[in-house]
Amino acid sequence: MGRPRLGPVSAGPGGASDVVIVGGGAAGLSLADRLLATTPATVTVVEPPDGPARPAERTWCFWSEGYDDLGDAVTADWPLLRVHGSDGEALTVDPAPARYRMVRSGAFERLVHARLARSPRGRLLRATARTVRDVPGGAEIRCTAADGGTLTLRARRVFDSRPLPALPPARTQLLQHFRGWFVRTDTDRFDPGIADLMDFRVPQPPHGLAFGYVLPLTPGHALVEYTEFSRAPLTTEAYERALGHYAREVLGLGAFTVESAEQGVIPMTDARFPQRAGEAVYRIGTAGGATRPATGYTFAAVRRHSRAVAAALRDGRTTVPPPHGRRALFLDAVLLRALDTGRIDGPAFFTDLFRRTPAHRLLRFLDGATSFREEWGIGLRTPVGPMLRTTLEVPFLPRRAHPVPRTGESPR
Repeated sequence: MGRPRLGPVSAGPGGASDVVIVGGGAAGLSLADRLLATTPATVTVVEPPDGPARPAERTWCFWSEGYDDLGDAVTADWPLLRVHGSDGEALTVDPAPARYRMVRSGAFERLVHARLARSPRGRLLRATARTVRDVPGGAEIRCTAADGGTLTLRARRVFDSRPLPALPPARTQLLQHFRGWFVRTDTDRFDPGIADLMDFRVPQPPHGLAFGYVLPLTPGHALVEYTEFSRAPLTTEAYERALGHYAREVLGLGAFTVESAEQGVIPMTDARFPQRAGEAVYRIGTAGGATRPATGYTFAAVRRHSRAVAAALRDGRTTVPPPHGRRALFLDAVLLRALDTGRIDGPAFFTDLFRRTPAHRLLRFLDGATSFREEWGIGLRTPVGPMLRTTLEVPFLPRRAHPVPRTGESPR
């Protein structure tokens, strides 16, 4: 990642910084926060001005044993997780010492923006980055300011979280697409101590799988969501029908009010995401491969990756590890292929994983933190024949281009 260690650089208007981060979502703000906390770097975050270029409020969820310096940005957390099988059987598990936590993007932005404002080495610039390119000694970022003027920034290193113009070729690509309602019910309908992680009591699509997702905030207030893993997103009208069926017929919520909604599409792909876009330009977030291919979870991965990037810059190392290890990505590629070919029944597969694997170990597996021995044990609890056939097949499959979906950021 370049040999010179970081040191103070003037960060005046336009001017230069040690690091410029393009994009103020989960990945960009997490990295800025970590750099200011653990390195001497001057950091500029470039975010679009208020308007259509700025994303709507989003929900990110993760599991952890602590708040990871997130403080009041954590809106809620749950000590128990529940999965409903297609047959209606409910399985409740305790992932202790971890808890499942929710972060709303607005609260997270306010937290990190305040830290940027307090730091003499931090700066938030409201502008739209147009081009990022290598120049001698670093990189140059040309932006359009809120008033329409042109602004040029220089940095020793740039970390770019903007979506890729096209996804890299992949052997398998599914989409995680969803729509959620924040609802208030007329009577208490939810248990705030339990998060319904996967509820398969919904009609299953011809290809892929579908499930409900419920995060109670109070006994009468919750995020209720419909999610599919399949090859193509639905129309908003189709999501609304599916959500209405789930809320009324499956959950039996009775009278309720929809306060707000959020919708998105996440690629679930075994593509190889480039870590660098130039000698001094690096990709982070979903564009850098942080989204876990088989689950769509992103927030925890960008937090971990931010720590790794900051440690590398602080220590003067030339490289940083990717967001996920090779073994974890290969296991995800196998699962994606098995789901896409229909060799395994998705609802039964995920329900059995939670039924047969201790919850804390399964969450570590989903984070890519398990050993080979632990993964072997988990694998023996899956449909061995179909998974073994797919494991032998995946290395020989060609990678090809897939359509680029309209992407969002995972609520999980």
